[in-house]
Amino acid sequence: MTTQHNVTTSTEISDFLLNCFVRSPSWQLWLSLPLSLLFLLAMGANATLLVTIRMEASLHQPMYYYLLSLLSVLDMVLCLTVIPKVLAIFWFDLRSISFSACFLQMYIMNSFLAMESCTFMVMAYDRYVAICHPLRYLSIINEQFVAKAVIFILARNVLLTMPIPILSARLHYCRRNVIENCICANMSVSRLSCDNVTINRMYQFAGGWTLLGCDLILIFLSYTLILRAVLRLKAEGAVAKALSTCGSHFILILFFSTVLLVFVLTHVAKKKVCAEVPVLLNVLHHVIPAALNPIVYGVRTQEIKQGIQRLLRKGW
Repeated sequence: MTTQHNVTTSTEISDFLLNCFVRSPSWQLWLSLPLSLLFLLAMGANATLLVTIRMEASLHQPMYYYLLSLLSVLDMVLCLTVIPKVLAIFWFDLRSISFSACFLQMYIMNSFLAMESCTFMVMAYDRYVAICHPLRYLSIINEQFVAKAVIFILARNVLLTMPIPILSARLHYCRRNVIENCICANMSVSRLSCDNVTINRMYQFAGGWTLLGCDLILIFLSYTLILRAVLRLKAEGAVAKALSTCGSHFILILFFSTVLLVFVLTHVAKKKVCAEVPVLLNVLHHVIPAALNPIVYGVRTQEIKQGIQRLLRKGW
């Protein structure tokens, strides 16, 4: 009778329920407003950046046309994958999510975050060449190089993150279907299954640290070489200008990495940290960088700022 009951239960489970701050309803109320504003800012800023790059002929350079455009697309897709569902839970208590939608969300989150990290790495290399080898910049960072870089970004992360949702989808879910999270994070979903999830955990850990860890090491190396080259500059104002541009980029990348690291650490030490904290960090990690990226990489770049101003004048 017990076996029959378990089979029936497993058959009846056709979706998951996202347990998003249900134990802290006040969090839902207070978070919904800033989260919706951040979402609108991220979507509006990235859309403006994409339109500006597309419309302004002066911005049809590999760095802008490919890398910045790719970063904006990644940010918008990540926001659309996570934030509308979280807001639907906050406002309408729509906690249910189908199996296929859950695993699709899981795949997009893992692959696109890895793509974003890889894009930061290529952009850090671009800054390194621009400052350390300015005379060779156009011969190194040409359209062919950037096209290859974009293909590498897409291929590496699409392929290496694909096993994450596949491994989770193959598990047998026969007991609970309530995910203690606002999103379909791999381990939050996998731990609901009746099967051994050691392989899932090991692949998530190894894959995540290999992809993001390698990117972060190369980013730090690029900015270390940039800093060394900048300190040797003797032209008046050159040091301040280079530090201002690269400093803001580096701080944004550091924020992207730090939020992820804090999330991992709080998840590991969950018994000592409020259970809602890693969930909150996980949600914010999909919207705050998306809102800041177009401002730091776009609006603070003189050519893009002038392009936006020209488009606004044409609009008026």
